[in-house]
Amino acid sequence: MQNIPSVDLRDFLSDDPVRKQKFVNEIGQAYEEIGFVALKGHFLDDQLVENLYTEVRNFFNLPLETKDSYEVPGIGGQRGYVSFGKEHAKGRTEGDLKEFWHFGQYVDNDPALEASYPANVEVKELPQFNAVGKETYQMLEKTGVYVLRALALFLDLDEFYFDKFVKNGNSILRPIHYPPIKDEPKNAVRAAAHGDINLITLLMGAQGKGLQVQNHDGQWIDAIAADDELVINVGDMLSRHSNNRLKSTIHQVVNPPRELWGTSRYSIPFFMHPVSTMPLNCLENCIDENNPKLYEDITSGDFLYQRLVELGLIK
Repeated sequence: MQNIPSVDLRDFLSDDPVRKQKFVNEIGQAYEEIGFVALKGHFLDDQLVENLYTEVRNFFNLPLETKDSYEVPGIGGQRGYVSFGKEHAKGRTEGDLKEFWHFGQYVDNDPALEASYPANVEVKELPQFNAVGKETYQMLEKTGVYVLRALALFLDLDEFYFDKFVKNGNSILRPIHYPPIKDEPKNAVRAAAHGDINLITLLMGAQGKGLQVQNHDGQWIDAIAADDELVINVGDMLSRHSNNRLKSTIHQVVNPPRELWGTSRYSIPFFMHPVSTMPLNCLENCIDENNPKLYEDITSGDFLYQRLVELGLIK
């Protein structure tokens, strides 16, 4: 496999049960084998994507002291700005060569849950930044709901099994800026090898080389999407919940060739998280004599906290 499989969400959304089942089979098998797909037919339109990248570039071009004023202490980087080099991969001490922003959930009709999440941070210098971020967040969340419905069917669950867990979930939209590299990095890359924490990740901005995924033979494969595709991968929560039937694949963002060190890279992942009370207990229909239970019972909230400590975002 030279690259990651491509699937089309319009198959799942069609009224043709054969096309719908084709999508379920394709995405399920891809996640069993490598944990990544490139997805066409999502809910982001070209104008929204263009507007988002414009706003993101405008934000990261602001003076450092302005950006730093949007870094919120005491919340583990869950909202607002996270400065360059602050996050590192699990098991590493070198900070990744990136800075990023976090948009969080826009809670619908649940004041108690809304009060439990940190508030989104408004960027007063850029009047469209937050509106465009919110619209992108909601379109990626909508796309993710349908992907999870397909995966529920693949796992022989009710199609809408995940809906109640991801509605008002603790999902994060993260515009990332990998700045130009000015000096030879000391053991640091743009994003060191890691698995994602969440259920699934929907990634914008994998149109050029940089993102690599590791196959079962330990080889690194370039994951390059077409202009109209999102890259979507399984996170550790879903892998754990499916007793590792669906694979959370290790991936990284490598530094570019030296001749491209002077260029920025932008990517925008949407980390789809459930509400914190979701049990991540291994599904009974993913356990049998050939596949014994691999993980202890835990809630998604406790699992997230453990991982944020490991990443250095919570001390």
